[in-house]
Amino acid sequence: MFFPNDCFRFKEINRLPEGAKTDYRSEYSRDYARVLHSPSFRRLQNKTQLFPGQESDFFRNRLTHSLEVSQIAKSIAIKLKSENPELPVLPEVCEIAGLVHDIGHPPFGHNGEAALDKCMRDKGGFEGNAQTLRVITRLEKKELPDAIIDNDNHDCRIGLNLTARVIASALKYDKKIPILRDTTSGLVKGYYESESEIVKKIKECLVENPATLDRPFKTVECAIMDIADDIAYSTYDVEDAFKAEFLTPYNIVAVDETILEQVCEKLKKDNITDITVSDCRGRLLSVFADIWQEPIRRQKTIIGDSDFEYNSLNNMLEMFRRSNRLANDGFHRTRLTSKLVNSFINGVHIEIDNTNPVLSRVYLDRETLVTVNILKHFSYVVLINSSRLRVAESRGNEIINRMFDQLFTGGGHALLPEDTKLLYNLSDDALWRARVICDYIAGMTDRYALEFFGRLFSENPQTIFKPL
Repeated sequence: MFFPNDCFRFKEINRLPEGAKTDYRSEYSRDYARVLHSPSFRRLQNKTQLFPGQESDFFRNRLTHSLEVSQIAKSIAIKLKSENPELPVLPEVCEIAGLVHDIGHPPFGHNGEAALDKCMRDKGGFEGNAQTLRVITRLEKKELPDAIIDNDNHDCRIGLNLTARVIASALKYDKKIPILRDTTSGLVKGYYESESEIVKKIKECLVENPATLDRPFKTVECAIMDIADDIAYSTYDVEDAFKAEFLTPYNIVAVDETILEQVCEKLKKDNITDITVSDCRGRLLSVFADIWQEPIRRQKTIIGDSDFEYNSLNNMLEMFRRSNRLANDGFHRTRLTSKLVNSFINGVHIEIDNTNPVLSRVYLDRETLVTVNILKHFSYVVLINSSRLRVAESRGNEIINRMFDQLFTGGGHALLPEDTKLLYNLSDDALWRARVICDYIAGMTDRYALEFFGRLFSENPQTIFKPL
C-alpha cells in the first residue's frame, strides 16, 4: 500500500516569533485557519448564490453556501468513519474542502463565469473550479515568495501554501484546460496550464505511480465535498425559492411537463437514463409527501376507500393550504430541509481503493442519487434559468465583458489598482497580462464589480478619493 505525503507544503516558513509554540495545531488545523481568514473567502459574502445579494440579507450567498457545504461534508465524513474508523477519510480536510470549493467563483453567478471564459477563450480559458485552485495556490498572499516570477516567466507564488491533501480536495476535474480553444467550444471544467506543475506535484505526493492511473484523479475528500455541494444545492436553493415566493410545493409537483422533460434530459448527462417525466413527478411528490398524506388519510377515514375521490375539492384545498404553510412558515421549511439533508447524508457510501486509499470512491446509493439530481436540475431549470434571474445575470455578463475589454486593450491596464498594475507589468507576455486582468475581475464581489464598472463608464462615478 502507498503511504502518501499528505502534509507536504511547497515552502515551510517559520511564521511565528522565535520561541512561539506551533505544536498545538495539526497541519490541517493550520490550513483551516488560513482559508477562513483569507480575503478571498470573505469576499464570498457578496457573490451570488441564487438570488442577487442586494435583494435581501436573508437569502444564501456564496459564503453561507460554502459554510453549509463544509458542515455537510464533515458530517458525511464523520458518518462514514463511525461505520468504519479505519476508513481513509479525513473529516477536517472535508470541512476545508467545503470552505474553499467556491472561493474562485466570479461575480454574477454562472453568467459571470461564462463571460470571463469568453474573454479568455484564446488565453487559457476561465472556469470556477480552476480559479479556486489558482486562488489557493497562487493568488492569496499568505506567504511571500522570493520572487513573483522567475527568469523563465514561471509563477513562483505559493498562495496559502496549503498541504497537498487539502489542495487535492479542491481539484474536482482532472483535466488541463487548453490555452487555445475553438470559438464555438463551451466552457471546459478542469485546471489551468499555469497550475499544471502544482497538480503534478500533488499527484506525486498522494498516489503511487500517478501516470498509471486508469481513472481521473479525485481524492476521497474532494468526492465527499462534491456530494455535499449537490446536497446543499438541491435542498437550500429550493428553501430560498420558497421564502422568495418563487415556488411552493404545490406548484413544484404540478409543474408543466416541458419542465420535467428538461430535467430528464439533464439526468441523462448524469448517466441516469431510465427516469421518465412521470417518475420525476413521483419523486417530487414523495419529497413533499407530508403535505399530501395527511389530507388523503383523513378523507379516507371519513368516507371510506371505496367512495374516496382523490381530486375532490376539499382534499385539494387542504393540500393547497398545507403547501402554502410549508413555503411560508420557517419552522416547516427548516424541518423539511433538515429531513432531506439527513436522508441524503445517510445515502452516502464508500468503496475502498486498496492500492491508493486516498482515491477511494464515494457515492450516493441509486435512490438517493436520483432524488438529489432531480431536485438539483429542477432548481436549475426553474430558478436559475428563469427570466427574472436571467435578466439580472445578463447585466453581469455585459459588465464583465466591457470591463475586460477596457482593461486589456489600448493601455487600459493603467486603470488597474496599483498592486494589480505592478503584477501586470512584471512580464510582457500576453497570456500573463490577460490572466492578471482575469484574476482581478474574478476576485470582485458583485457590488465591487458594479462600482468599478461605474467608475469606468458611468456618468456619475464614485469619488476618486475612494480607493480602488
